[in-house]
Amino acid sequence: HFTAYWLEAKQRLARLGPRPKRDPATFEAAEALKQAARDARFVFLRRHARTLYDRLTSARAKFVRIERLAYDAAEMVPGLVPTSAEVAAEAELRQADKDGCEIDQGILFNQFLADPVCGLHLCHAMLLPREESTEALAKFLRDGKLDLGFAKVERQGKAAVLLLANKRFLNSEDNSTQPATEIAADVCILDPQSQVAVLRGEVVPEGKYAGRRIFNAGINLTHLYYGKIPFLWFLVRDLGFVNKMMRGLARPEVPPDEVAGDSIEKLWISAVETFAIGGGCQILLATDFNIAGRDAYLTLPARKEGIIPAMANLRLARFVGDRIARQAIMYERRIDCDSDVGRMICDEVIDPNEMDQTIARVIDRLTGSGAVGAIGNRRALRLSTEPLDTFRRYAALYAREQALCHFSPALISNLELFWNAQNRRA
Repeated sequence: HFTAYWLEAKQRLARLGPRPKRDPATFEAAEALKQAARDARFVFLRRHARTLYDRLTSARAKFVRIERLAYDAAEMVPGLVPTSAEVAAEAELRQADKDGCEIDQGILFNQFLADPVCGLHLCHAMLLPREESTEALAKFLRDGKLDLGFAKVERQGKAAVLLLANKRFLNSEDNSTQPATEIAADVCILDPQSQVAVLRGEVVPEGKYAGRRIFNAGINLTHLYYGKIPFLWFLVRDLGFVNKMMRGLARPEVPPDEVAGDSIEKLWISAVETFAIGGGCQILLATDFNIAGRDAYLTLPARKEGIIPAMANLRLARFVGDRIARQAIMYERRIDCDSDVGRMICDEVIDPNEMDQTIARVIDRLTGSGAVGAIGNRRALRLSTEPLDTFRRYAALYAREQALCHFSPALISNLELFWNAQNRRA
């Protein structure tokens, strides 16, 4: 019954023509049509989300990552969420020209994650090592280094060092960097020859910052404007790569719960050079020890981007308090690392020329009492501040709200006003 309704709605929408060519009346008709179909999806999923999830995962006997689950659901219940072909077709368009079929994926994962049983199982699935990581780890152990293109792994004493390497875009994150970055994180955590992991940016070879290391410039806003960041990118990044730094890697046979479960973990050190913008700042809220150069700064330009800064709304207030968190997220307050507020996030603020020596010293100090005690303390601290179920509930809200933001007209106007995105080369 629902499938027939959704497929008919798609046909009616197609008859209204492409979004950029609709006149005001047609535009309003299209938006009303899409909203009614989305309302029906909420009605359907509020009743059937767990049944659907169990059918997709063989009653939770198997783990299915978000990237596959979305399209398996499209096959099982036609019209509920877009097919891979429908998403691929919209991927050819600029963000402003899309109808936003991926919002339906946000509705799906909002309801999956909102259910405690399904949501925790999905979080578990996303914390497992990626399939590609087994081969990547073997290569790293054989060669002592690993080059995945947009991410590299090196060994430095007792540490595995992950280098972000999207050099053309100041080590920002986008759809091209995502698999490499998560695989590299898996390798760092699984590496038996290291006790801690370090996250650092590669040297940028040209442009304004030529010759300097940049930690992370956040989401690739140029790609965002031109429609090259799919909605699922947000969920995969923060339930995968970033959450793995926060919680370690899950084992398939036990839940990734601090009390009753188990996980494979390492302490993570972030080395902030030049700046940590947006997603870069978000990462600092998930790592265990942050080193920053005195000239570095942090920002969460959510207002200029028109999106939710991932898990920062969940975590930032723990570091700097509610008022400053609101200022950073809603009013784009810049936080200099060498300031009272900056030192609430950055554990050591140093001369930028001393970064290599400081990283080595911090590695020695963090490993001096043995990794076992450090991981036990890490788990205990995490349980007291952000247990997995708290994360699950936040992720459910994030899935819905980020989907709406991602396809909001405000996102486009913000990028054009603050980023001059229309004049940048994709």
